[in-house]
Amino acid sequence: MTPLRLLEQRIDHKFTDPALLDQAVTHRSHSGKHNERLEFLGDSVLNFVVADLLYQRYERLDEGDLSRIRANLVKQSALADIAQTLALSEFLRLGEGELKSGGYRRPSILADALEAIFGAVFLDSGFDEARRVIRRLYEPVLESVDPHTLGKDAKTLLQEFLQGRKLPLPVYTVLAIHGAAHDQQFELQCSIAPLNIQVTAAGGSRRAAEQLAAAEALVQAQRACPAPLRGKAAKKSSQSALTVAVEQERMKRKGT
Repeated sequence: MTPLRLLEQRIDHKFTDPALLDQAVTHRSHSGKHNERLEFLGDSVLNFVVADLLYQRYERLDEGDLSRIRANLVKQSALADIAQTLALSEFLRLGEGELKSGGYRRPSILADALEAIFGAVFLDSGFDEARRVIRRLYEPVLESVDPHTLGKDAKTLLQEFLQGRKLPLPVYTVLAIHGAAHDQQFELQCSIAPLNIQVTAAGGSRRAAEQLAAAEALVQAQRACPAPLRGKAAKKSSQSALTVAVEQERMKRKGT
């Protein structure tokens, strides 16, 4: 079995024109006939199919929430995660420089190749088949997310948690600013008086410090005032959303 035949099995689509799949996994560093045009096409198909999936699945969500969820489902990291479930890196065609620098692990390259595959399926067999392939890959993802928390940062999650229990909003207070103007560290406190919560955090910007403090304050608030759950899956999804928010802010802090 050829490698690309194995990839066809993983995406559950046999190409009438195998050259399309070959092009879809070819990075511009490898040759002139690369996947960027297919990526452009696949991005448009993906956005429409995911929008349709969300529209059908979440009848009570408004346009703002649907847009937020879609944005998080089609962003680079989400696509790279799906690409990893397909072990897409095994099939990428990269130039020597990208191979040496570990390009086959780079989220941007994985995400672009997956979008290019969607575009290739569309050209090979039409929209209905592309929609089927995308739906098959995204259904497990949709089962694991909480539409009410996906894509929201820690401050927003904390605010909604407190408002849902008719508690006052948290108070953020800058305790100190350390370092030179070009390399400052903000030390900040997040307080929730009714729950007797005071959390201190530091970050390379006020916003970063607020997000880190809010994330820890939310953990403590959940312990002090447990949320009514909509089943185990919802609890797990909410915790995952918080973990993502915390990790995003830590990465931002490292980058400052």
